[in-house]
Amino acid sequence: MTAPSRIDVRAAAASYSVLVGDGLLPAAGEYVARVTDARRCALVTDATVDALYGDTVAGSLSETGFDVVRIVVPPGEASKSWPSAGAVLEELAGAGVGRSDLIVALGGGVVGDLAGFCAAVYLRGIDYVQLPTTLLAQVDSSVGGKTGVDLAAGKNLAGSFKQPLLVLADTDVLTSLVPLEWQSGLAEVAKTAMLAGPGRVEWMTRHAGALLDREAGVVREAVIAAIEHKASVVSADELEADLRESLNYGHTLGHAIERVAGYGTIAHGVAVAEGMRFAARLAANLLDAPAQTGEIQEAMLTALGIARPAYAGDVEALVAAMHSDKKARGGTVRFALVPDPGRYVALPVGDDVLEREVREWTDTVDERG
Repeated sequence: MTAPSRIDVRAAAASYSVLVGDGLLPAAGEYVARVTDARRCALVTDATVDALYGDTVAGSLSETGFDVVRIVVPPGEASKSWPSAGAVLEELAGAGVGRSDLIVALGGGVVGDLAGFCAAVYLRGIDYVQLPTTLLAQVDSSVGGKTGVDLAAGKNLAGSFKQPLLVLADTDVLTSLVPLEWQSGLAEVAKTAMLAGPGRVEWMTRHAGALLDREAGVVREAVIAAIEHKASVVSADELEADLRESLNYGHTLGHAIERVAGYGTIAHGVAVAEGMRFAARLAANLLDAPAQTGEIQEAMLTALGIARPAYAGDVEALVAAMHSDKKARGGTVRFALVPDPGRYVALPVGDDVLEREVREWTDTVDERG
């Protein structure tokens, strides 16, 4: 085990550290004890992650003096829901978890968002810690304090900003991810690279083979770079008033694809990557962005092996889903666009233009099918 790398997130609500390294989960109790006076914690995880790492983390917490309450939810996006949040809150109350106690979120983005949301609303807010176990969660959802659950009308429509006390990103656990989960995480790393600039895009493309092979040193560098970029954005714009909206790159259409196809049908990262491709088309068509930008992005995504979904969907349904997205303002859908790597523009797109662009995109999907 090498010493973990530390990235600080400086938010107005609460500043905290993200630790990235190998072998962190077996030492979770020691790290958590450094940031809290709580002696009791609720370990929230899903059944799949619990079978892999639940005993390790619960044992570490217990050995450090924590009284551990274990709450296990079913795996999958369905657990990131209003009924699931209610069930977790009832378990917290039934176990007598108090205001001075702590929630520990162990799992991917679903568990992190669900547990964070419950931490934000239970007893009007209690502390929590993130132990992300997927690449996607380590580089994205565990950092920044966005918590939430899905509603029938759309993804992440109920939520709160709640910063964790600590994030422990153990890169050892990434070896257990199935290939589709790995692709999902790589898509988010690629998104961050486009926002960070040409140097990071070139690095990702050049190291794509090593990332696909999950070479430890390269993976750790990619994780750290992605978290550093997000931390800088969150520190500058905690509540998504301006710059933080850039992190939605690829997500406007991506979330619509997920919803229309049915949550869990298409992996989040695959949908986001398709949203990035669509955003590149918009930037070229509406902002006269150079064609080279889309080509550079496509070369990176292709090198990373991020497949295009053989799915288009109904144009009207996709546009309606984008309208219900939380990023829409005043009835107008907004897109985060990257005309050049490292340069971000927020652009509202009217319905006539949006429907035309989505129809042209669905035609390209149909041609591939």
